[in-house]
Amino acid sequence: MEDIEKKWSDLIVLLQDDFDEELNLKSILFLIGVQELGQGIRDFDKEEKTYLLHIATCKLLCPFGYYRFKNIDEDGWPHYEVLKDLEKLNPSSQEILMKKSIINYFK
Repeated sequence: MEDIEKKWSDLIVLLQDDFDEELNLKSILFLIGVQELGQGIRDFDKEEKTYLLHIATCKLLCPFGYYRFKNIDEDGWPHYEVLKDLEKLNPSSQEILMKKSIINYFK
């Protein structure tokens, strides 16, 4: 657990140099979602922002067997299929899993 928190802190410091606002788990998920969408930086409406968080979560949790990439729709948005339920993990375990996934993503 300490190793994950140290790696997480190191990642935040590394990424923070490129952003004016303080980064947190949700903002990093948003950045990953934008990256995975591949349509560049633009204004997103509230629904799109929510879906960007979902894209990031799915992408990050694919290697752990929670999701599998399904397809890209006609508008260029990726879709994933649920393989196992993430809600069986308690919130603390979910956060650790997400941090571990983000650390792996940026390696």
